[in-house]
Amino acid sequence: MRSSNPVFSRQGFSRDNGYAGFNAQQQAGGPAAGTDPYATNPYATNPYAQQDTQLGAPGQAPARSGAMTIDDVVSRTAITLGTVFVTAALAWFLLPVDPANLTKSYGIGIGAALVAFVLAMVQSFKRKASPALILAYAAFEGVFLGVISSAVTTYVAAGAVPQAVLGTMSVFAGVLIAYKMRWIRVTRRFYGFVMAAAMGFVLLMAVNMLFAVFGGGDGLGFRSGGLGIMFGIIGIILGACFLALDFKQVEDGITYGAPRQEAWLAAFGLTVTLVWIYTEFLRLIAILQGDD
Repeated sequence: MRSSNPVFSRQGFSRDNGYAGFNAQQQAGGPAAGTDPYATNPYATNPYAQQDTQLGAPGQAPARSGAMTIDDVVSRTAITLGTVFVTAALAWFLLPVDPANLTKSYGIGIGAALVAFVLAMVQSFKRKASPALILAYAAFEGVFLGVISSAVTTYVAAGAVPQAVLGTMSVFAGVLIAYKMRWIRVTRRFYGFVMAAAMGFVLLMAVNMLFAVFGGGDGLGFRSGGLGIMFGIIGIILGACFLALDFKQVEDGITYGAPRQEAWLAAFGLTVTLVWIYTEFLRLIAILQGDD
């Protein structure tokens, strides 16, 4: 299963010959294009092909025990998001952001963000999902979110956190409805466009951060004022596109009969995407209310 997030892409599968196409070319030493890597039938190369009734319904992977289900994805996503919420709440109350502890609180928050990034990268290069790594990532990410949420609430906008949470939930629900209604079609071109846009966005924000660190102020101004609002909206739109990719990959995993362990990767990808959307909403609200 391949994560849809820009830095967490893994070798995955393509459910058909042109609709999703995330892994359409043959991997070195791997199965041919269009091959179901989780099928128990070695001759099942097309999940939409007519299959024997004992193996499964037409267009579905052969039925087998231990396959990933939507309940597995929901439960593991709830666990990872719950871990983020708990550690964020603990950081909020145990690391209050005030002038006396400002450096200490920010230092812990930045340190937690760096640890979370390292853990996420380690998971991205592992062949299999590691629940311990994913939950550790969620815990450290929660500490970071708790610190920055407390800072924004204290110094910029008192109601920013509930607004950002509501905005994140609205985007999630809207993209899910649009995906289920097939208003969003995750094609090979869609995937390529989103990944290219995400790489450009991340590189631009990294350059802006470097200018801010070494030059002071707001760097190139991409995270403040009118440009900050524009890039905040772009970031939220990119997050919505990542959600569509996540939903597509969950659907493919269930169709293929992916191992239940792959549900942790789905939870990992969804968590990273939702954290992305929340932080962009938080930043956007801080800019809008800070200019009032």
